[in-house]
Amino acid sequence: MYALFALFIASSIIIFPQSVLEASKRGIEMWASVVFPSLLPFFIVAELFIAFGVVHFIGVLFEPVMRPLFNVPGVGGFVWAMGMASGYPSGAKFTVRLRQENQLSKIEAERLVSFTNASNPLFIIGAVSIGFFHNQQLGILLAITHYFSNFLVGICMRFYKRDIRSTRKKEPFSIKKAFQKLYETRMNDNRPLGKILGDAIIHSINTLLLIGGFITLFSVLTRIFQEVNILAVFAKFIAFILQFFQLPTELAPSFLSGLFEITLGAQEIALAENDSILIQAILLSFILAFNGLSVQAQVASLLAETDIRFFPYFCARLLHGLFASILVILLYKPVYVTTSSQTAFPVWSQHIADQANNLYVIFQNTGIIITIISLMLFLVLVINKKTYS
Repeated sequence: MYALFALFIASSIIIFPQSVLEASKRGIEMWASVVFPSLLPFFIVAELFIAFGVVHFIGVLFEPVMRPLFNVPGVGGFVWAMGMASGYPSGAKFTVRLRQENQLSKIEAERLVSFTNASNPLFIIGAVSIGFFHNQQLGILLAITHYFSNFLVGICMRFYKRDIRSTRKKEPFSIKKAFQKLYETRMNDNRPLGKILGDAIIHSINTLLLIGGFITLFSVLTRIFQEVNILAVFAKFIAFILQFFQLPTELAPSFLSGLFEITLGAQEIALAENDSILIQAILLSFILAFNGLSVQAQVASLLAETDIRFFPYFCARLLHGLFASILVILLYKPVYVTTSSQTAFPVWSQHIADQANNLYVIFQNTGIIITIISLMLFLVLVINKKTYS
């Protein structure tokens, strides 16, 4: 089956070279202009936090919060915050890293990755809401429902395999103990500062290269499936499901594209002939929560480096999509309609929307330059590492 699928892809590339080239360029441009420059600083900082013992420090301080809420150690607070700020697949990346450091058990890691792999505000507000819909209020609605529903998923996943007791000693809240943990971790890592920084950059860019490959691959796959009308067949099944929930069936192809790749699906939903913002928001909230098969493939690849299973994460994505869709319906009137009827946004929402939009524009204009410079630095570091090893 794998061989036949690979043969099908290879044949499609030969038959539809122009379409495949356009899809490949689109995937690489999106990765180089936005994904790479927006994720690289978070990845490097996270590696430095782990090396310097900051994660252990946070773990002791957040233990009284994360354990009762989500049944995970306090270090999960670091993953949760970084995952929301930087976007997917950061939550999976940092969970895997902590599992490799033996700071999480297998079950704790499966709980943690299920609710820390979220979209970032830059993408929800800057790219989707303002970039595709030219609608700031929609971005605030989607962001609120996305993060709150993700919180609910974390609450639900705390009961996942709760009968299996953790053998890890629970850390009591103590600032003195937190500083002691930070100091011990730093002393146990005898690498010099330059080595730590170089390793952080190499590990981060390696992960981002993997992410870029998946983004490009799924961009090409989605285009091939469109060319050979495979998506049209699946769209009929999606249309039946939408009809069951009394949603317009003409949005089925766009929604299906979003299940494969979020950006493409969001753009097609924005261009679809449908005047109901509520319907579009419901579908958008689901595909943002589902993560798309492209992101899920990235997560599966990262999790494969450890013993963390992918299936609990996949089930959590379906649960997240359900919660997010319901919350959009409940919050549509108080969050979206109310602010739309006002002459001006609330100060906090206006500030968030403006910052996300400005940052997204900056990445679009300078992101590729940042990516090229970073890859050149990466190449120099790798060559030096091989020379002196």
